[in-house]
Amino acid sequence: MTVSTLSMPASQTRARHRRRIAWVPTIILFIGALYCLLPLYWLVAASSKLPGELFTLPSFVPGFSGGIVDNVVALSNYRSGRYWLWTFNSFLYAGGGAALSTIVSAAAGYGLAKYNFAGKNIVFAFLLGAVLIPGVVLAVPQYLLMSKVGLAGTYWAVLIPSIVSPLGIYLCRIYAAAVIHDELLEAGRVDGASEVRIFFSIGLAPMIPGLITVFLLQFVGIWNNFLLPFLMLSDERLFPLTVGLYTMLNAGTEQPGMYTFIITGAFLSILPLVALFLLLQRYWRLDLISGSVKG
Repeated sequence: MTVSTLSMPASQTRARHRRRIAWVPTIILFIGALYCLLPLYWLVAASSKLPGELFTLPSFVPGFSGGIVDNVVALSNYRSGRYWLWTFNSFLYAGGGAALSTIVSAAAGYGLAKYNFAGKNIVFAFLLGAVLIPGVVLAVPQYLLMSKVGLAGTYWAVLIPSIVSPLGIYLCRIYAAAVIHDELLEAGRVDGASEVRIFFSIGLAPMIPGLITVFLLQFVGIWNNFLLPFLMLSDERLFPLTVGLYTMLNAGTEQPGMYTFIITGAFLSILPLVALFLLLQRYWRLDLISGSVKG
């Protein structure tokens, strides 16, 4: 009875202390969310304004006069639909580059995880070092290489450098080591299957959630890439959205009416990324959860 009486105030004190401390991470997370979402809200609000309202209405007040529809129509008519050509190019670069990069990463990661060969540790150490190198540093050497082989100024100049991703190979190596059991591979070899068939029939299926994560990361990275296509391409018909919007921004310094086109184009350019995240979230969220369980 005495112990119970003494322990009750202490437990209540600890509970009150925990409730008081819980506000700190909540406030920090709220500030972080506000910091990330406020520019996005400004983009939505600005794209809903007519050209005459962009600099007259307050920054965070949206337009209610149907400006978003007029802006999309005007953007679609800009230089005979040049914006949608840039959108198609972005899908080509990001979709094609991410798909090819995922295949290469899966094969390389599977090989590093499931095969023993001379220099394996050196290759893995080199891979870890490559993960730490920013892509911006490699843009100029890649341009010189592409120019040397005569591919600068073509679609391939942007696609080929996007195929090999050290981070994707590293993630696939970690994921393959965790989800592919050696007993399954040995069973395939006992049945007489070739190594290529074992990879596609046995090794690839358990890696699909991890591969979707790699595809998503690569797609977003290529979609948002600016410097590489800016260096590689000179024909604006081959530009992705990032470089195309940059050219519109330069033109906007002499034509203020262009700013509504640029803002509306930037707003439309993030919609495919949002749709992709919503479409694939059940896969990459499952992947993250399963990874934490395995760890």
